[in-house]
This record gives sequence, structure tokens and C-alpha cells, in this order.
Amino acid sequence: MRKLIVGPLAVLFTCVAWVGQASATPTESSSDTVRVLVVYHSLTGNTRTLAEAVAEGAREVAGAEVTLKPVDEVGNEDLEACDALLIGSPTYWGSIATPVKAFIDDRRVFMGDKVGGAFATGGSDGGGKELAVLSILTAMLNNGMIVAGPHYEEDGIRFGGFGVAATTGSDSPGLDEAELSRGRLLGERVATVAKRYRESR
Repeated sequence: MRKLIVGPLAVLFTCVAWVGQASATPTESSSDTVRVLVVYHSLTGNTRTLAEAVAEGAREVAGAEVTLKPVDEVGNEDLEACDALLIGSPTYWGSIATPVKAFIDDRRVFMGDKVGGAFATGGSDGGGKELAVLSILTAMLNNGMIVAGPHYEEDGIRFGGFGVAATTGSDSPGLDEAELSRGRLLGERVATVAKRYRESR
């Protein structure tokens, strides 16, 4: 009688174990996951707000896992783990902020073939925001990264930008919806490119 009971129980446990392994397989696979890291420095909160919009856009991409952190909280392990990196900075004297420059200079992780994007905020229209964006992109290219910017369409004409810059000075209403929308487009584009590149490898 004991043998008759043990036999069916062994079959049952074997089936349960097999089902458990089968159900665990999809969660163990990360081939459809793209890890996006959005980092920023923000003194007044404007760059943080734009960074949040960038992260929101990245989350629109299926399979995207998005992490949002100030630059002084980012470790090399974060850089090694990500597939895409977006860096945001306020504009100081026509260039990137010192904490962002230190973050770039202090990293010793080779970011080859990871996808990058950049965004900046600044007080005036001609204060150097686009130069700050280009400085970030230059550093990314020097570290072997693939850079991407948002795509736009106006009156049936499609074109691209090399990043996003928002005006936040006293003569500006601050970050308006148009600027936040461009931030979301940047995040979505960089995450999309990173996902396509990951899937093609």
C-alpha cells in the first residue's frame, strides 16, 4: 500500500517542480528588458523636473526599467547595469554644472555601445543651454556611446534634435508643457533606440 501511495506522490512532485520551472522561465529572461538610467544635478528643482519628464517618456517604451537619480548618488554599478544613460544639467556660465562635470570625469566605466542622451536647463534663451547639451554628448561619444536625440514633426516635415534645453529664468514661465513634452520625447527616443540595439545583438 505504501508503494502505491509513494509512486503517485513522486509523479505529483515531479509535475509541480516542472510547472514551477516553466513558469519561472519568462521572469528569468531579460532579453525584452531595457535598463534606462536618468541622472541629473538640480539646484533650484528645474532640472529635476525636466529629468522626471525624461524618465516618464522612457517608461512609455515596453520593457523599459527606468531609474532616476541625482548624479551624486550614482555609482559605477549603476552605469555598468544600464543600457541607456541620460544626463541632465543646469547651465552655469554657458557650460555644464560642476557636479555634472565631476560625475563625468570621475567615472571609470567604459560605456561602449550604450545609448546616451542629454538635456539642460538655463535662465535665458542665449545662455548656453545647447552648449551644455553638446558638452555632455561629446563626453558620451568619447566614452564610446551611441547618442540619440528626439524626433519631431511639424507641418508634415520630420526632423531631429540633439537634445532638449529648457528656459527657466525670471522672464520665462518656467518649465512649460511644451518643454516637458520635449523631455518626454527625448526619454522615449533614447529608450527605443537602446531597446532596438539590444534586440539586434
